[in-house]
Amino acid sequence: MSAANGPDRFDPYEEEPESTGPADRPWIPTPRASVEDTGRPLPQVTAAEPAVLEHRVLKSLLGAWALAACSPEEAAAVEIHLGSCGTCAEEALRLRDAVGLLHAEESLDLDPMLRSRVLEGCLNRRPARIPVPGWAGPYDAETARLDALLQDIGDGEWHAPVRLRWYEGAEQVGKKTTVAGVISHLTSVDGLVARAVGLEDPAPPDLDPTARTKAYWKASYFPPTRAVRAPWRDQSHSVIRTVSFAGSDKGGSGGSGQLPVSYGGFELALRDAMVDRAFECWIHAGDIADAIDYPYEPPAPRHLNRMIDLAARLLPGSLAARRRHGLAGPARELVGAGRPGRSLRLEVEGAGGGEWLIALDSPAAVGSDEREVAHVALDGVEFCRLAAGHVLPEEAAAGQVGDREAIRDVLSATAGLSRM
Repeated sequence: MSAANGPDRFDPYEEEPESTGPADRPWIPTPRASVEDTGRPLPQVTAAEPAVLEHRVLKSLLGAWALAACSPEEAAAVEIHLGSCGTCAEEALRLRDAVGLLHAEESLDLDPMLRSRVLEGCLNRRPARIPVPGWAGPYDAETARLDALLQDIGDGEWHAPVRLRWYEGAEQVGKKTTVAGVISHLTSVDGLVARAVGLEDPAPPDLDPTARTKAYWKASYFPPTRAVRAPWRDQSHSVIRTVSFAGSDKGGSGGSGQLPVSYGGFELALRDAMVDRAFECWIHAGDIADAIDYPYEPPAPRHLNRMIDLAARLLPGSLAARRRHGLAGPARELVGAGRPGRSLRLEVEGAGGGEWLIALDSPAAVGSDEREVAHVALDGVEFCRLAAGHVLPEEAAAGQVGDREAIRDVLSATAGLSRM
């Protein structure tokens, strides 16, 4: 071991020898006198002599000059030239401004929670004089998020192909359109809510959502362009402002939230219709984001919970409608309105989830723990995609236990909630 450390090797564990004399001491130089103290003249620094260059050469140096990449002689020549050539001076100013824009790449994607944080900070300082009702909050948030996406895309992306998908009967159907066509679709169906609160409706009345969209597409300029964004956003702002000034029913038993909104074949209370429109806005924003390869996050958990709750409350009616058309198994135990009946426990996991008891045999029955015959569990976003018709019932990633027919019928009824 010791032989490996020869005279030229350093052993970190070996002690350093003590100094034995002046030769071993480090030499520290004495301070040098400053040239100002010697009385000698200071060295002269001469400015760089400008180079003599032709106009075409000076013009080609403007980019390097803006980046401070010229030699001193070239820079002096360019600066003298800029004082006498207006064309080059304008070009140099443009290039210098462009250099100021050069910086490290930053993401253009907005933090989906930025708006919520800003609003929360503002409201903590001073509550809004005219607050947005809680049931209109999801629509307010989702339209703002979609508008941020639309502001971030180029003109060409408005014509990107988008396929709208929904579930009819026992199969998934679709319709091809563009990003601009999707916004026109949202404008036409949001007009149902606008009409209910006394605002102008952009589509013909007394039509269901699909017919309204087709009529609106036919009557508008073709193909639609980014010009469709302003009418859609103005309409969403007007709806939010109107329902806010109308006031909310904090107790849930009256007020503007109970105004009926007709969808052609059925009606929803305004408070539910606003959540429905928020849900469709999010789903179609996701369709747009997929078409242009843009990152898009699910809604805030409290808003997602309202969307899931609405879908769960609509499931008994959807199940009954499918049963009338022979698309679901027959009712097994009919009970009176408000009475407990056979039930399926729907467990939605993740942010915004919860548990709901779905009446199986009659839309007027009440879900019951004692009459539970099946249990289904699935993720919140997956459940919403199923309710939008983007996932087929047999492909939904669901944990299942209990009556297989009831499970199949409820998953199919969830997909049956979807429409264009």
